[in-house]
Amino acid sequence: MPTTDRLFGYQHAFDHPVTLWLTVSIAAVLALSLPLIALLFRTGKIDEKLRDELVARCVSWMIIVPAIIVPLLLGAAWMILFIGLLSLLCYREFARATGQFRHREVSLIVVIGILAITFATLDHWYGFFAALPPLTIALLVSASILRDDPKGYIQRVALGIFAFLLFGVCLGHLGYFANDSHYRPMLFLILACVQLNDVFAFICGKLLGKHKLCPGTSPNKTIEGSLGAIILTTTLVTALGFSVFAGTKMATLPHLVGLGLIISITGQLGDLTLSSIKRDLSIKDMGHSIPGHGGLLDRCNSLLLVAPAAFHYIGFFIGIGLEDAKRIITGT
Repeated sequence: MPTTDRLFGYQHAFDHPVTLWLTVSIAAVLALSLPLIALLFRTGKIDEKLRDELVARCVSWMIIVPAIIVPLLLGAAWMILFIGLLSLLCYREFARATGQFRHREVSLIVVIGILAITFATLDHWYGFFAALPPLTIALLVSASILRDDPKGYIQRVALGIFAFLLFGVCLGHLGYFANDSHYRPMLFLILACVQLNDVFAFICGKLLGKHKLCPGTSPNKTIEGSLGAIILTTTLVTALGFSVFAGTKMATLPHLVGLGLIISITGQLGDLTLSSIKRDLSIKDMGHSIPGHGGLLDRCNSLLLVAPAAFHYIGFFIGIGLEDAKRIITGT
């Protein structure tokens, strides 16, 4: 696919059938969600409090889903810029929750690092993309020395590095998928299965859960819910993966099962990572920007570890964007 078509070719949005199927399926689920909640309330299956909570969540999803799907369908450039903006907003929530925003030089470097990651991704310059984590870490360590304030040095530098790696580098891998001509079905697969992984864990936990998984970190999560999500998500990834990766080395049962396990397990670990952060800070949510969900980080936490793990797993077998033009901005 020509670079211009990949970056801005909205007319190619539904070239792959998986992209079309998932778009239609997601739209149908959203359209039916509110009538279903109303039916459950009228038949006495749920009480008023739960109905209001579910309605708030559904309305939020009706905003979240288009915000993700529209850039994905419009073209790779819009998706990369969307991920860059998402990374900045996630860091903003984290900086406010931890008080890191008070350390302006650290926050400035983290923001510059995220912007540089976004530029390297948009340029399809993997060498620069891979060099940015150690370079940014070195800059964070050095800039904090020049402040000449040793008290709290370890904490502010460590928080800056932690935030940059999670929200810049890890989420940046999600954006780098867009440098592949077939990025739409791959990202649709990852995004849909990560969100359904949370749903599967919740449902299996409610129906079968008896043993707590990490009660000190997330009291509502159970071992049964986790295992149920692993089985169901792996099955879903495998079923969709044969179509998404048709004609490649990834389209084999062992490789797709491996991808399903990675998405489910790292998705749950990402969720637990944010739960650990919130427990440490003694807060319920990282923000209040999304009614019924908390902040952006509360909704995107499962993607934090999935993005780099899935990127390098898929890249090991078939590569990401190997046949597409490199350094499209800085190259000759």
